[in-house]
Amino acid sequence: MIDVISFLPSKKKSTSSGWVSFNAPCCIHQGENIDKRQRGGMKPAPDGSWSYHCFNCGYTASFVLGRNLTYKARKLLGWLGVDNIVIEQINLESLRHKSIHGLLEDSQRTIKRAEIEFEEKDLPPGLELVTTDHSALLEYIQRRQIPLDYPYMTNPENKRPGILVPFTYKGMMVGSAIRFLDDRTPKYINDIQPGYVFGVDLQQTNWQYAIVTEGVFDALCINGLAVLHNDINTQQAEVLKALERQIIVVPDQDEAGMKLVDRAIELGWAVSIPTWPEGCKDINDAVIRLGKLGCLLTILEYKETSKIKIEMRKKQLAKRLRT
Repeated sequence: MIDVISFLPSKKKSTSSGWVSFNAPCCIHQGENIDKRQRGGMKPAPDGSWSYHCFNCGYTASFVLGRNLTYKARKLLGWLGVDNIVIEQINLESLRHKSIHGLLEDSQRTIKRAEIEFEEKDLPPGLELVTTDHSALLEYIQRRQIPLDYPYMTNPENKRPGILVPFTYKGMMVGSAIRFLDDRTPKYINDIQPGYVFGVDLQQTNWQYAIVTEGVFDALCINGLAVLHNDINTQQAEVLKALERQIIVVPDQDEAGMKLVDRAIELGWAVSIPTWPEGCKDINDAVIRLGKLGCLLTILEYKETSKIKIEMRKKQLAKRLRT
């Protein structure tokens, strides 16, 4: 497969999370000034697929091996100086990987369950990656014990300091959440498409469990998934089932979390309601107090699959919340 990195400018740098940063070629085509701060980000995959995001003008594009080059991906390659003939060669080479075997697999997956798709979205303009230049934001991330290698972003021109967490699905940008750090409301502003589950792109194929929680920071600090509210809708259930592993739902330990427990019982999934130290309301609180490994061990220790036992744990939690 043609290596897209070979088309990037010579002045570029790589991050530990797999992103390659360079001066974004899209900004001048999107009404912005020429990028001179390496705010274009390309994340290649081993098979030749890639995703692109500009942290200045918000332009996104992606390419998946075995599929046609999208309009936005073609535009990006053109801006990078790739000749139209070469672009067509990339497209043809990609389609050659769509073998008969692959087509049969796609057909079987379609029969097995409806494929969930999301609309590709541009992130707001003016964003930049959170780095050591953003000491207050970095200190907040470290204090919450959230992994530092995720591409958190911020808008330095926003009057309210905040951390933006990009949402991806199959390498494509599909939304975001902003966590503001001041004491004003709202604390969060979410751009979420119906049925989206955060963290699917971060899962590994050899993992036995999929730990499902409510909040994005809860998911990040244990390599889990977040449904981003206290319910699981039908589309989200299909996305989670597609992972084909044991699902453990861990609700926030408050009144609202009880709804998530009820939904997990309906779906026949395991539920874990650990007895954490006082003051721990959710997974992130537990990670801060117990560490990542300690939190995961308690989740597995209190995992229940029996509906009767789950109901008992739910009643015990409700009693603790009343006292």
